[in-house]
Amino acid sequence: MAAINAPSWFDEDMIAVSTAPTCGLTKGGRLLPQIDEHGQRIYVQDAETGEDVVDIDDVYLADAEALIAGECTATLRDVPANEVSMRTAVPVYYDRRFHERFVEAMKSKQFANFEAKTIRQLLEEDALVLLHGHGSPGREERVGDVPYIKVSDLRAGLVNINPTNRVPQRVAEEKWRGKTSGLEAFDILSPARTSKNIGDFCVLMPGQERVVLTKEIIILRPGPAAHFDSFYMLWALTLSIVREQWQRVVFMQTNREDVGARWLEIEVPVAKSREIADTTSKPFRTYYNAIAAARTALGDYLRENGEHHFFISGAETPEPEAIAAVVAEEAEEDMLDPEDYAGDDAIESASI
Repeated sequence: MAAINAPSWFDEDMIAVSTAPTCGLTKGGRLLPQIDEHGQRIYVQDAETGEDVVDIDDVYLADAEALIAGECTATLRDVPANEVSMRTAVPVYYDRRFHERFVEAMKSKQFANFEAKTIRQLLEEDALVLLHGHGSPGREERVGDVPYIKVSDLRAGLVNINPTNRVPQRVAEEKWRGKTSGLEAFDILSPARTSKNIGDFCVLMPGQERVVLTKEIIILRPGPAAHFDSFYMLWALTLSIVREQWQRVVFMQTNREDVGARWLEIEVPVAKSREIADTTSKPFRTYYNAIAAARTALGDYLRENGEHHFFISGAETPEPEAIAAVVAEEAEEDMLDPEDYAGDDAIESASI
């Protein structure tokens, strides 16, 4: 059998990885046109006919051509073969552009009084505490007075409690594995699976501690060794140079997003003193404390007045008719969110 000659670019010790976002085709199999900043298609001259034709958005082809020519692109890089694991054999995981931007930013004057640390390091140093969601009650258990929080309830920096999505105290205590939830005011929460918003952190406001969180949620709070509070952590985690790092660690499990333990590799700037941390994060602290005070005042009014169908803290119990209507409506749906029909054993939790 004749030997196969290796191409000139082949290297046994290196793996060429392309993180090209496009391959010339849409999801429906049609050609993907190149679009300019005005939303118009870009045309190029056909080499054979000389006619104008739509330019195809195919970054993957450009990477392949660059590989053959021995050139580099923004989305093509060589990774040592011994650094590639089958558990993380996903191209985007080896896209270091996000991390490189973080490293460059940390060299600037703006971050002179900060040091870079991974979330894993902060956990190991007891500067952060990591908790996991309580569990996913079955659909038949969604009648009660304790709010049940799904990943879709975390948005716009706040936990949005659905007053008609609740479980009985008995079920809540089973999920809590105790009499209370273990949550604290100003804990910060994020989806860890089955959501496009993985890495978008929200704040648990005072009065919302008595809830059951789906297991797909992670909870962070300052640890005993921290010289910062939750508001500083939210400031750090919402920086663009930190948020974009999540693009590298979120993979797809079948058709569901999952972050596994890879998110612990994300780096954040850590202030070198409590004073710097408090000064830096003051706008976040002011904002959420103001919201907490306003929620408390309005909640007190609603309880005293009793004439409004309006829910602000999540502690108010809706009318039984409202709960029954929602349960009946959901029962008729053919396609259900995994969180809606899954008990604890139905959805495999991401291992962190």
